[in-house]
Amino acid sequence: MTKNNNLEQASCLLEAMMVPERQRNQMCCLVLLALADLRPGTKWSCAQNNWKRIHDIITFVDKHYGVKYAENSRETIRKQAMHHFRNAAFIEDNGMATNSPNYRYRLTDEMLELVRSYGKRQWNSNRKAFLELHQGLMELYDTKRKFTKTPVVINGASFSFSPGKHNMLQKAIIEEFAPRFAPGVECLYVGDTIEKDLVFDEARLSQLGVEMTIHDKLPDVMLYSPDKNWLYFVEAVTSVGPMTPARVKQIQEMTESSHAEHIYVTAFLDLKTYKKFADQLAWDTEVWIAEMPDHMIHLNGDRFLGPR
Repeated sequence: MTKNNNLEQASCLLEAMMVPERQRNQMCCLVLLALADLRPGTKWSCAQNNWKRIHDIITFVDKHYGVKYAENSRETIRKQAMHHFRNAAFIEDNGMATNSPNYRYRLTDEMLELVRSYGKRQWNSNRKAFLELHQGLMELYDTKRKFTKTPVVINGASFSFSPGKHNMLQKAIIEEFAPRFAPGVECLYVGDTIEKDLVFDEARLSQLGVEMTIHDKLPDVMLYSPDKNWLYFVEAVTSVGPMTPARVKQIQEMTESSHAEHIYVTAFLDLKTYKKFADQLAWDTEVWIAEMPDHMIHLNGDRFLGPR
């Protein structure tokens, strides 16, 4: 089995798994081969699913396939391959903190069994069984794109969110919360169900001493006020993820080099949802509720105590 045969077969395997053309390019095929530990000449039936860092994948591809990727291309590999492979249930991570040097990926057990059967009699039945449980990416993404998009203006430019309560709340944060309580801010990050980094100003964040990457567990929305040098970390909560003490500590650890002042906000669509999470919220954080947009709840002691 030659290098080219490996790449061609990896591309054919991904195509059969309903992976869009962009996610079966050379990089994605090489990532699959590296995760399966398939060197040139190794049979698909010998595939493995050992834990690998992206650094390990880059080293493997260089050593066995002669394709060099710079270390600073790790983010590209995450965005172009890992993110989509995870959506398709091809891979899993080891659950460690995303900024940990021990953060690793591997093929899921289901995917390993599927890969090992490639080219064998049971391949087609295994493939169909996998796709019955996990939508193919082409079908998944096409289905999501058919939904009516929600327009939103971010930093003066027009974007659109996929439908859903979470994105409704993110739209309200940008268009209702920000003008009232954070006038003049820039949106440095906001994601979407399909396009995780709809807005991600990595260069601006780096200037502010924030070295977060799209792979970190980013807050739902990050805003920055140049006039006040304030960074707003906003969690949009419809079912999970408020600003708990542990979450605040996690963000502080990920942004310890930042020279901006930090503001932590939990946003809710309505008072009913807020009440579900009220006992989990960290002190010295803020609460904004979209159904009463002109008011905030300040969990910060006596800072606002005094006559009106």
